[in-house]
Parts: sequence; structure tokens; C-alpha cells
Amino acid sequence: MKTIHILILFIVVAIAQLFIPAQMIFNREAIIEKGTVYKFKTQPVDPNDPFRGKYINLNYDVRSFATSDTLWERQDEVYVYLDTDSLGFAKVNKVSKLPLNLEKDFIVAEVSWYNKREHTLNFNLPFNRYYMEETKAYDAEVAVRNSQRDTIPNNTYALVYIKDGKAVLNDVIINEISIKDYVEKEN
Repeated sequence: MKTIHILILFIVVAIAQLFIPAQMIFNREAIIEKGTVYKFKTQPVDPNDPFRGKYINLNYDVRSFATSDTLWERQDEVYVYLDTDSLGFAKVNKVSKLPLNLEKDFIVAEVSWYNKREHTLNFNLPFNRYYMEETKAYDAEVAVRNSQRDTIPNNTYALVYIKDGKAVLNDVIINEISIKDYVEKEN
């Protein structure tokens, strides 16, 4: 009898271990399939996390918004509503402490600080790390840094899919080429 209980418990745990990652993958794929894609201008650096591996840390041009509301606290949730500019890049339309009934895509971000002198809310976007194969991450960071120095404007950006406040960082583009292909081409 005890063996049957252990077997049943083992089966339940095994199913849970398969279900949870499958659900995470399904949710990401649903955002990519049904979400709206936005281009975010980037300024990456290449840190290393011993537990998560090599990644490119992305700093975005879209990370602040002018507002006279001064009651922001660090680490508060902020709803960032998006539009696109004339070149197709993401720009902030509005920020709010609560969800608004707008027909616009939004991201739930985290307040980093409020600049009282300039009346600007600064926030951290939830998709600031792009993971790559460990052997290519440094080359990717060098390629992005070099592309930031050339004279072509807006040549490095992240493709982010957004749906219902959730976001998936799908790719980083340099000179209209995926960073994975760009690194292969440069080597």
C-alpha cells in the first residue's frame, strides 16, 4: 500500500515538473503570436550572472516620463502605456499607478525613482536581459557597442512583443540583422 502512495506521489510530481515549464513556454508563445511588436532603442552592456549565464543587459531610451504626480515610491508598480514614434520606435504615452481603460498596449514596470526637480518618473522595464549562447555574448556586446558608435541613427533596438501588460523580448537587432546572425557574420 505504501509503495502505491509513493508511486502516485512520484507521478504527480513528474506531471507538475512537465506542466509548469510547458505552461511558461505556452504563455510566451501566445504573447509572441497575438501580441503587438514594439521596437525599443537600446544601449547594451554584457554582464555575467553565475546562476543565469551570459546575457546582454539592455538599457532603453524609453525609461522615463514627465509627470507632475509626485507620489511615486521606489519599487511601486507603474503601468506604462505605449505608442510609436514616426520611425516606429516605442514611446511612452502615459503612466499610471492603476490600470486604465485605454485602447493602448501597456507594460507593468517598476519605479526606480522620481526626479522632483525635473518632474520626471524613472522606471525599469521588465525585459532588460537578453540571454545568448555563452560563447557569443561577449562578441554580441562588442558588436552592439561598435554599432552604437557608427553614424546610422537608431541602428540597434530590441524587438519586444506586448500583450495584456506582459512582454517577451524576442530579439535584438543591429543594422536590421538579428544579433545572433550579426555575430556569426562578424566572426
